Amino acid sequence: MGNGASSSNSGCNSIGGSFVTHHTSHTMANGASSGGGSGGGNSNNGIVEASLMSPAAADDYIPNETPLPCLPISNALHAGMGHPNDGNTNTSSIAAMCGSVNPAHFSIIDSTLREGEQFASAYFNTAQKLEIAQALDDFGVEYIELTSPAASPQSRADCAAICKMGLKAKILCHIRCNMDDARIAVQTGVDGINMCIGTSSQLMKHSHGKDMAYIAAKAKEVIEYVKSKDIEIRFSGEDSFRSDFSEIIKLYSLVDSLGADRVGIADTVGGATPLEVFDKIDALRKVISCDIETHFHNDTGCAIANAYTALEAGATHIDTTVLGIGERNGITPLRGLMACLMPKHREFISNRYKLEKLSHLEQLVARTVSIEIPFNALVLPSQKCD
Repeated sequence: MGNGASSSNSGCNSIGGSFVTHHTSHTMANGASSGGGSGGGNSNNGIVEASLMSPAAADDYIPNETPLPCLPISNALHAGMGHPNDGNTNTSSIAAMCGSVNPAHFSIIDSTLREGEQFASAYFNTAQKLEIAQALDDFGVEYIELTSPAASPQSRADCAAICKMGLKAKILCHIRCNMDDARIAVQTGVDGINMCIGTSSQLMKHSHGKDMAYIAAKAKEVIEYVKSKDIEIRFSGEDSFRSDFSEIIKLYSLVDSLGADRVGIADTVGGATPLEVFDKIDALRKVISCDIETHFHNDTGCAIANAYTALEAGATHIDTTVLGIGERNGITPLRGLMACLMPKHREFISNRYKLEKLSHLEQLVARTVSIEIPFNALVLPSQKCD
């Protein structure tokens, strides 16, 4: 997360040049620069300034220059890594990548009704939103994320209607980092708020035109307000994988100290690789105590692998959508995440989620957005382990 971490990878940069502005037009607009409330960009107090200037963890962050995958020694030899005792391989790097997933410590935030609305043919009316929300709840997702109620009067009314359904899942809404959005969101009755603002140099220049000091001040204002209402709050830097990660660590250390329930790491342009994901999530996990949410776009086909790797590194929440729908070619698909977790955690996953309801959920969404379920959709067992 400094140096090489400031940009995801060379492929990511080329992708970002084409797509990041389009994504921002849906999620950020220009409102991030016009947040209401008394705490404007010049309201920095000691905690904001000190936290952004001097957390030691950020200064110590050095991305793994030559990360090695978690392979058996025999495979490592075939891969040209040498033998652990011949002085030609970094065994600590291999060991570091051998993370493990504790399924009891993660939750699904399904964003079909937020990210999914950015899919090319997704036009959910109120009745469809209610039906999809119910089906997601029947399946067992822990969170359902909705479009910002500040986006339109209809979005606000739909958000309030879903909050009144009495679902087991917690209802979240996605907002920009400003007080006007936060006040509207609180009024709908949501259980939590997912706040974001662009933190990459590209978005700070072309989306909202503000710097990290401004972002920190606005984040502090919104977090303190939302927490005073006893509502969950997540802070996420949009395009955070292409952001200067030493600055991300400083910023996230601040919002953690302010009481944020989660911080979000977003691969907005879909260029992150699993090794990079492990490196950055692991570094962040070592310096903050709050939960870590991840959001992976699938532009390079790595969304499922990145999500699983994030869990291995210490992430606690994974954003998904049904059939992976979303902007461009979408994000981590719900079924794909289940399939990735099942081989090692079948009994736990089968007990937590009603896998037999997934096909109905996918058929509902496919019909609503007028697409076919892929011929190679992964097959999941519906029965529990013996």
